[in-house]
Amino acid sequence: MKSNDYVKYLTQTVVKYIDQPKDERKRHRIEKKDMKEPFLFRWFGMLSYLFYLGMRRKKHK
Repeated sequence: MKSNDYVKYLTQTVVKYIDQPKDERKRHRIEKKDMKEPFLFRWFGMLSYLFYLGMRRKKHK
């Protein structure tokens, strides 16, 4: 990919972002954040996350 193509792509992406209404950008950001997995699961895998949930459940009882 030539640098000219890359600049063109970046420009199109920025213009597309700026052309969106503010509430749509905000909604997209919130949806993206909601789709993210919890921190422990992302960084340490499923076992640590299950351990955390078990400890939390035990603490609340």
